[in-house]
Amino acid sequence: MITRYNSAKVSKPVYGVTRRILAYNDNLMLTEHSLEKGAILPDHKHPHEQLVYLLKGEVTVELGAERLKMVTGDSLIIPSEVNHKVTALTKSLALDIFSPARQDYL
Repeated sequence: MITRYNSAKVSKPVYGVTRRILAYNDNLMLTEHSLEKGAILPDHKHPHEQLVYLLKGEVTVELGAERLKMVTGDSLIIPSEVNHKVTALTKSLALDIFSPARQDYL
């Protein structure tokens, strides 16, 4: 089944962040996060494995005790149940893959 970009579910979970739910099934979910400069995805954790690919921009990721800077083209795996926080240093666009799918996003 194809998920059409223009008909995908869109939400704004926090100020400056737009989330688009792309293709998914019970085991996998592809999402797009658009972040305005200065936007913050606050510290959180979840039982899902997460793979992040930064399509555009620069962000800092606080991952457990580490502070990492990601730039366009970088990718990162966030293990299950590890606290993480993202701050957009510039306008940024990321693709996130979750396993299993995030029912809380639906």
